[in-house]
Amino acid sequence: MRAGASARERAVAERAAQGTIRHLFARLVDARTDERAWRIGADGEEAVAEQLAGLGVHWRVLHAVRVGDRGADIDHVVVGPGGVFTVNAKNHPKASVWVGGDVFLVNGQRHAYVRKSRFEAQRASRMLAEHVGFPVPVTGIIAVVGARRGFTVKAQPADGAVVVVPRRGIRRFLQSRPSRLGLREIDAIHEVARRSSTWQR
Repeated sequence: MRAGASARERAVAERAAQGTIRHLFARLVDARTDERAWRIGADGEEAVAEQLAGLGVHWRVLHAVRVGDRGADIDHVVVGPGGVFTVNAKNHPKASVWVGGDVFLVNGQRHAYVRKSRFEAQRASRMLAEHVGFPVPVTGIIAVVGARRGFTVKAQPADGAVVVVPRRGIRRFLQSRPSRLGLREIDAIHEVARRSSTWQR
């Protein structure tokens, strides 16, 4: 699927439910509607996808991977020499973001992004390993988009299962990882990750 496809679909559905006049007024005053949240989310996923597109020939990237039957999805699944990663794009255009271990603050408000990213990575690891036939460690990445009022990572989550990076730093981060997978393993994991049946449990 295209990057941001699921979020964009939700934004379109919200816009239709809202009606044209209410939607135009909400856009005019920049109201915090569900449509706006999904639209900004889709914009963030597309911005991160642009960075991932430059990883190089040994990397495989999937976007908007639907998981289970409750409408959940993984923004991006990345497989390459440095390992396997689930990437969650978080777009906060006019905000200040501060990270200290598992604490993730947006304009001083706490969000459970680290916990959710850790769960997403663990779930992906189980699903991929079940279908590929060997262990598949997965690291969660939270890619922060926007944060024009400040972006500070005081300390990364301590267990190393999740990493927080700025959007423009994600490609450099991934390419700097020590080599863990050979081309045969990369292709085997990617082939399994491409199948919708892998993600249905």
